[in-house]
Amino acid sequence: MKKAELGRLRQSVLTIIRRDVAILHQELTVSASFDEIRSQGIGEKIIYFYVVDDNNQLVGVVPTRRLLTASLHQPLAEIMIRQVVTISRDAIILEAHELLARHKFLALPVVDQQRRIVGVVDVSMFTDMEFEIAERERMDEVFESIGFLVSQVRDASPLRAFRYRFPWLLATIASGTICALLVSAFEATLAQCILLAFFLTLVLGLGESVSIQSMTVTIQALRATRPTWRWYTEAFRRELGAASFLGAACGVLISLIVWFWRGTGLAAIAIGSSILLSLCAACLFGLSIPTILHALKLDPKIAAGPVTLALADIFTILFYFGIASVLL
Repeated sequence: MKKAELGRLRQSVLTIIRRDVAILHQELTVSASFDEIRSQGIGEKIIYFYVVDDNNQLVGVVPTRRLLTASLHQPLAEIMIRQVVTISRDAIILEAHELLARHKFLALPVVDQQRRIVGVVDVSMFTDMEFEIAERERMDEVFESIGFLVSQVRDASPLRAFRYRFPWLLATIASGTICALLVSAFEATLAQCILLAFFLTLVLGLGESVSIQSMTVTIQALRATRPTWRWYTEAFRRELGAASFLGAACGVLISLIVWFWRGTGLAAIAIGSSILLSLCAACLFGLSIPTILHALKLDPKIAAGPVTLALADIFTILFYFGIASVLL
């Protein structure tokens, strides 16, 4: 992170707050609140309506959806949320980052020592991404980017970042070494059919692509759900079905290429069959590894990639040369 960016995050939160805060009195009814909102001329970016008492102290918050769906005769005191997360006016921008990322609110009020509102901060101030409230997936990306920025600041030392990320890269080094040893174990099979060497990179690439696709889908799903055994079995059934179709299609296509190019039927069957099995295994790893890491409270976004690719490569090599050694 650049020094200028780090310096900005150390600035007072008052330098970025918005002053167009939607403030309503707790004794107003929903119907009267609509009149008050129209008279205030509140802008388009208002997401929450903050409720105050006679001393202008913050006592609650009303999300827009709750206000729109409530009975017109209900007072705000009955529908407001009384537990309000706030930011102190003495806080710095970094602390605002952390609160937004932790609670995943779209905006937070900034208050003084008497809990009087002095402004509001929202996620649009921390990212260039335009968003709509209904787009939950994009909002997750906004909060993720905010959280990643905070982690960069908290762990700004290159040495600390190295210690955090390098152990997971060891999985790639280990898998590459294991794959090299496995290939050497099938040296006789490779010497007997040099054609296998031509398609090894392609088969490995297919396995890695499917594993990454499954892993990405799983990480997105884990953001919004709590994994259970039932969820896992249903997700595995879907992923396995998709991987079977992908494996069959890719296997048949590559088999036809091998057959027409070299005219070797057994080699075509061996390569096509290994593609089917390796893609199914890649699907299993892409689903299982992020789920296990999530259960162990580790970060799937950092750790899942190297581990998933490592296992996918190892099993692809085993299937590829194992089937070829039997058929050829």
